[in-house]
Amino acid sequence: MYTGILTSPIEYLKGVGPKRAELLKKELGIFSYDHLLNYYPFRYIDRTRFYKINELDPELPLVQVIGRITDKQLIGEKHKKRIVAKLTDETGTIELVWFQSLKWVDENVMRGKVYIAFGKPNVFNGTYSISHPELESYPRPTTITGNLTLQPIYNSTEKLKKHFLDSKGIQKLQALVIQQHLREVKETLPNYISDKYKLVSKREAILNIHFPATARALQDAERRLKFEELFFIQLQLLNTKQQRSLKYRGIRFDKVGDKVNTFYREMLPFELTNAQKRVIKEIRVDTQRGVQMNRLVQGDVGSGKTIVALMSMLLANDNGCQACMMAPTEILARQHYESLAALIQDDFVKVAILTGSTTKKQRTVLHQQLEDGEIDILVGTHALIEDKVQFKNLGIVVIDEQHRFGVEQRAKLWRKNVIPPHILVMTATPIPRTLAMTLYGDLDVSVIDELPAGRRPIETHHLYEGQRLRMFGFMKEEIKKGRQVYVVYPLIKESEKLDLLYLEAGIEQMRYQFPLPDYQISVVHGKMTNSDKQYEMQRFVEGKTQIMVATTVIEVGVNVPNASVMVIENSERFGLSQLHQLRGRVGRGAEQSFCILMSGNKLTREGKLRLETMVKTNNGFEISEIDLQLRGPGDLSGTQQSGVLDLKMANLAKDQIILQEARNTIIAIFEEDPLLELPQNHLLKSFLEKKNQGISFDKIS
Repeated sequence: MYTGILTSPIEYLKGVGPKRAELLKKELGIFSYDHLLNYYPFRYIDRTRFYKINELDPELPLVQVIGRITDKQLIGEKHKKRIVAKLTDETGTIELVWFQSLKWVDENVMRGKVYIAFGKPNVFNGTYSISHPELESYPRPTTITGNLTLQPIYNSTEKLKKHFLDSKGIQKLQALVIQQHLREVKETLPNYISDKYKLVSKREAILNIHFPATARALQDAERRLKFEELFFIQLQLLNTKQQRSLKYRGIRFDKVGDKVNTFYREMLPFELTNAQKRVIKEIRVDTQRGVQMNRLVQGDVGSGKTIVALMSMLLANDNGCQACMMAPTEILARQHYESLAALIQDDFVKVAILTGSTTKKQRTVLHQQLEDGEIDILVGTHALIEDKVQFKNLGIVVIDEQHRFGVEQRAKLWRKNVIPPHILVMTATPIPRTLAMTLYGDLDVSVIDELPAGRRPIETHHLYEGQRLRMFGFMKEEIKKGRQVYVVYPLIKESEKLDLLYLEAGIEQMRYQFPLPDYQISVVHGKMTNSDKQYEMQRFVEGKTQIMVATTVIEVGVNVPNASVMVIENSERFGLSQLHQLRGRVGRGAEQSFCILMSGNKLTREGKLRLETMVKTNNGFEISEIDLQLRGPGDLSGTQQSGVLDLKMANLAKDQIILQEARNTIIAIFEEDPLLELPQNHLLKSFLEKKNQGISFDKIS
């Protein structure tokens, strides 16, 4: 992106040195001058606005107060030591508190001197305080860079602050790099694109993101940097897609034979929905082109993705190929296996299962049958990826719940055949359009957006803690009708101990309300061994227990048509897509199903909005859009570990238009110039060449 001086190690910048450089690398990932320039402010404040102490309000984000230090004391012992200073103006007094860098504060903050204090005001027992304020002597020196009404604020950390690299310190370094090296910043977008979308130059954008001259200049800089960021993500994704279609052949599934036809006419338990028919047709067209298929099928919970997957696998069988289906967990793999086995008889096609708990003896037989081509469809977990597993002729791979499989693992599967198999990815978590374009931009996306006929929508109710007895009464009524109930508790790493206590207490209360021998309760949580979990789940599946108390381990996949009530405890602590996934565990039979969201009496605004959304709609796509706006893309569908979405500037919920512009531009470029050989696309070509050093194209999606 930048060449020459801007790639210099950060320690060579005046005022950094080896010790601070170590911290910048560790804490913020800043290794060079260009990394520093790409570390953008997270907000801007008006440094010309000063508050009087009597105007302070704990709701204010960051404030500046001018006052005189009237008192300073060292309080507390050992690790509770802190310095508390009193800052006074004509309207009152505020406390400034330091827990660290005490020696520096003691030597440099003087009684009787006037300072500008900057920080977040907090109130405790009627007294206002700011902890770890930034202090400047008053009046200010006149050498400040940029516009005083729009001063940048940078995220910093406690360790950095100890070495004077708070927001102010980082701002000084930025000013220095920009002053000395701004002219080194090279343009990254071709002129014709900048002209078309009226984008400012890269140089101007970098200057105005750190030190905006005006509010308008800041807007222009943000738009330019957002566009560029989304543009280059899309360029990589669409280039991968393009390269694949140029480079890899796919197995042609020319005929629809006996297996598909017999299954469709004689074994299909219900009429396919129009959406299912449409998606099967898209897969059919893909597999005839002689190019490897890479398709993502997303459908809401219970929209019948399994049938679509099965028909695609039968299509492969009809064309003399084997198929395999991967699931992220053993419970899920077993479930897929059972639901496939229930749909087809064994003499029709041979379906086998391979998981971590398959015995050595069974494995040997399986491996042999696979290589001889006796097995038509193999279902399994990560065990399928082991090098020992060899197919005779693998034609299609169905991957369930995409984001739980790493890129590398998928690539291994893909090497199991001379011609790479077709890839069908199924996800039950509806993904907002913008996120799908960014995460799976190199896959073709199909959507199953209607539920099978006769499915009744799940009724959702939100009850507060005070209405718990109503919930117990309702559970008893449903159990009396012969139904089963899930009760789910959150279990989150950060608060694991506390969560387990809630779970224990919840189980106690359940046992009291639903005593033996009239009621049987299954308990499943992450701390149990796999075999114990399997045993408890099995009892519930077979109907031996009426109530299943679990932590979120049932989020993906368990299928019990007789379970008609889902009670979610502490529901305000779950994200929207998680709540929707959990709710989808019921409503699988013909009976009316219910979801009851229990929550504490105090809810945050967001918590309330989440629960209201759940009560209002059953549509997973609508829910995922709201979830994206509430949480940002980082947390959605496990994308954080995928690294695709290290977005510094763009926000997928708010910048949909920019994303669409960027994507459309690239699609048009590739149509005109597939190999980027025209002179105007030289910059784009060199970007991809740099990116692809060391990355081979066989990493799929």
